[in-house]
Amino acid sequence: MYTDKTLVCKECRQEFTFTASEQEFYAEKGFTNEPQRCKACRDARKAQRNNGGAARQMFEAVCAQCGKTCQVPFEPKGDRPVYCSDCFSKR
Repeated sequence: MYTDKTLVCKECRQEFTFTASEQEFYAEKGFTNEPQRCKACRDARKAQRNNGGAARQMFEAVCAQCGKTCQVPFEPKGDRPVYCSDCFSKR
């Protein structure tokens, strides 16, 4: 039903293949537009949007349930309990 298509990335102007399986996936999801960028350019854009590609800042905290020290992606304020990932997933 679908056949591989060669498209040109609007970012780097390189050719890339829009595979038959990718086309089928797009159709299943209801996407009507073909991709405009190659995988490398899409990944680069995503990384840039994701905090400028920088690593997320982590803060040290003490778990309110088990008492062990952990890292969390937000600054604990002290007025609300903070849980380590193990205790948080159990809640």
